Amino acid sequence: MFTKTLTAGSLAAACFVLPAQAETTYPLTLENCGVQVTFDAAPDSVVSVGQAATEILYALGLGDKVTGTSVWFTDVLPEYKELNAGIERLADNDPSFESVVGKRPGLVAVQYEWHVGPQGIVATREQFSDLGIPTYTLPADCVGKDNSTGSDGTRLELFSMDSVYQGITELAQIFDVGDRGEALVAELRAREAAAIEKARGLGLDDASAVFWFSSAEMDIDPYVAGQGGAPAYMMQALGLANVIQSNEEWPTVSWETIARADPTVIVAARMERRRFDADDIEKKLEFLGTDPVASQMAAVRDDRIVTLDAHGMDPSIRNIGALETLAEALARYNLQ
Repeated sequence: MFTKTLTAGSLAAACFVLPAQAETTYPLTLENCGVQVTFDAAPDSVVSVGQAATEILYALGLGDKVTGTSVWFTDVLPEYKELNAGIERLADNDPSFESVVGKRPGLVAVQYEWHVGPQGIVATREQFSDLGIPTYTLPADCVGKDNSTGSDGTRLELFSMDSVYQGITELAQIFDVGDRGEALVAELRAREAAAIEKARGLGLDDASAVFWFSSAEMDIDPYVAGQGGAPAYMMQALGLANVIQSNEEWPTVSWETIARADPTVIVAARMERRRFDADDIEKKLEFLGTDPVASQMAAVRDDRIVTLDAHGMDPSIRNIGALETLAEALARYNLQ
């Protein structure tokens, strides 16, 4: 789990060594996921639709601007627990359009286009615009990705942390806290490079992995990570082959197919959400140990199962913590 975010001390230190970014000049116009958005001034408030957006705002020191949150997969990062407790949660999952509008936000910060987008289940961006409310979608959900193929979309290019860093930088611009954005990105980039160097130093040969997010039912095909998303980036960065060939973000693949590929490592998502039985990590682990097919995989027999925070498998600042956790696990497994 990503547990180390920019503290006040590290923020100050990073700002000291980095050249100060110029203050935002308004009006500020950004091209955001195919939509042009203009800000005449820094928004006075923001509602977040998606945990990734919420935690970036907190990491940028903008918690005092957040008046409502929604779409939660797991507990907020520990360092923001007290802050988050004082902010209204509009919904654990999908908020209503009315609940978001009712907060009269100066901005709606969005994690997924399937919530606020061309066919958004909360609303379209035009619906918010008609009320004078600008929207900003994290670029990680649209850069190199086709979201017209379903709620999870299809990756056209391999996910890159650069799209997360772009989201941090642009939100910092919007709120005129560019120095904080630079410092946060610098810290995350340094941790990213260190985790990659650690794994690459292991000299892994022919190691592979599968990332299991959840399953609609325990005994049917699981949702696993395809070739283009954040887990695919992690695997490539750390020298692991992804046994799943689909370009869908989270395709369903049979356990028989996965078992034939016999991944070296299984990465299972841990979350507080309980939409499906398999959201429960304990039930995942029980299934792997008892299912006639899954239990025969070498990764299960040799206990090479890594538990990762579910939100660290979606594009977010938590990807860096997930990368570090996985690199540390690979070092323990002695796979050379």
